[in-house]
Amino acid sequence: MSIPKTIISFLWAAVCLVTVTAGAVYAHHAFAAEFDAQLPIAVQGEVTRVDWINPHAWIYVMDENEDGTTQEWMLEAGTPNTLLRRGVTKTILTVGTEVQVRGYQSKDKICEPVCRGSGRDITFPDGTSLFMGSSGTGAPRDGTDPTEPGR
Repeated sequence: MSIPKTIISFLWAAVCLVTVTAGAVYAHHAFAAEFDAQLPIAVQGEVTRVDWINPHAWIYVMDENEDGTTQEWMLEAGTPNTLLRRGVTKTILTVGTEVQVRGYQSKDKICEPVCRGSGRDITFPDGTSLFMGSSGTGAPRDGTDPTEPGR
C-alpha cells in the first residue's frame, strides 16, 4: 500500500513549519527566566545604542556611578512594534539622548562587559514617561504597564 503524494507533501510541510518556528519559540522567554523582580534598578544617562530587533528591542545607556565611574547597561524593552505604538520612536530615542530607566536587573548580576536589565519605563528630558517593558510574560505588576488588568 502506497501513501498518496498529497499526504506526503502535507507531512513534509508540517515538519518544515515546526522546524522553522521552533527556534523563534525557544528564543522568547518569560521575564522570570532571566530577570529578578527583587532587584529593581534605576539607570540614568545617555543612550549609546539602540537595537530595534525582534523579539525585544535593546536600549544601551551609559550610567554614572556614585564614585564617578561609568557602567553601560543593556536594557531589554518590548518589541519594536509595541514601542512604536506606545510612543517610543526612532525620532525621540536617539544616541545621545539623556534618559532615566526604571526596571529590574538580570538574575546573573553580571556586569562585564555590560550590566543587563529589563526596562519598565523610560523618562525623557522633557518629563515624558513611557512604558517600555514587556507585558504578560511574568513581569511584575508594578503599575507601570497601562494594559495591566485592574489598572
